[in-house]
This record gives sequence, C-alpha cells and structure tokens, in this order.
Amino acid sequence: MPKNNFERGIFALMTVLVTVHAYVFYSLYTVNGNMLMSITGETSVLEAINANGGVYMLGRYVPIWAVVLTEFCFAYCLEMLVGSPCSFKLACKVFDPRSTHPVLFETAVICATVGIMCPAMSFIAAWLYYPYYKGFDIFTLLADWLKLVCYNFPFAFFTQLFFIQPLIRTLFKAIFRNNKETAAETA
Repeated sequence: MPKNNFERGIFALMTVLVTVHAYVFYSLYTVNGNMLMSITGETSVLEAINANGGVYMLGRYVPIWAVVLTEFCFAYCLEMLVGSPCSFKLACKVFDPRSTHPVLFETAVICATVGIMCPAMSFIAAWLYYPYYKGFDIFTLLADWLKLVCYNFPFAFFTQLFFIQPLIRTLFKAIFRNNKETAAETA
C-alpha cells in the first residue's frame, strides 16, 4: 500500500475524509437524533439541528460543517502521529508482514487502528461535546467517554473493516497505480 510518507499522508487523508463524515452523521442521526427531535419538536434530525441553532460543541452551538472540520483536523493529526504508526507496529507484533497473507495483515492493521483511534477520538469527542453549561465534573467526562466508546466501537469496527478501508484501498491503488504506470512509461 503506501510506500513513502507522501503516500501515507494521502492514504490517511482519504481515510479520514470518509471516516469523519460517517461518524459525525452516525452520531448526529443515530446516537442523538431522537433526542434532538424531541427537544425541538421537529420531524427530521437535520431540521432539529437547524432549529436548535446547530450542534452543541465546546459550550456553544456551531453549524455541522464546523463540527466536521474540527473532527477532521483532530482525526487527521491523530491518525498521522499515533494511529497509523502504532497500528502497524501492533500488527507486526502479531504477524510477520513478509510471511503473512496481505489480506490477513491488512485486517490486523485495520483492527489495531480501530482499537487505537476509536477510544482516542471518543475521548476528544467527550471533551468537544461535554455539557459545559452544567459545570465540569471529571466523572461526567469519563462516563461520556465510555458511552461514546460503546456507541462508536461496533460502528467503527464494522464500517472500517467491511466498507471504508476496502473502498479507500481500492481508490488508493487505482490512483497510485496510474501514477506509477505513467512514470514507468516516460522512463
């Protein structure tokens, strides 16, 4: 897959771009949708968010695009600095990448990435969406974090393993195979 830092950055960018949108809308619609609709009396989640003045984040209401942008920045930095390097090292502790079938090794990397990124991003989300209007309590933060991990982990595991990573890997191979073929033809 990615062979150098540039390719790793592009692969992480593609993954985070799809993943952040999936998780933001999963969270807004599935986890918080009924609550938002009951608070506002609206019949759809998007109408409820608009009637609410946006999504509650960092103690104020912000538009959805600001939520996506904020989570994208956190997720990309975390993926590049921690998620990707650590998940590869964890997978290498269990499997030898030279002798293990590539599909099995990629699956191990995906599982390790979910195991690292889901709790980390859930912790960041617990801070971002903490109910600051009630004051701060460390036990509330930890309870919110645990709740988010319980909601997000199954979704993260199955979407990464069966949808997002196969899609991103297919697109990545198509993009960089064409670049390598073009470079080989001009040489």
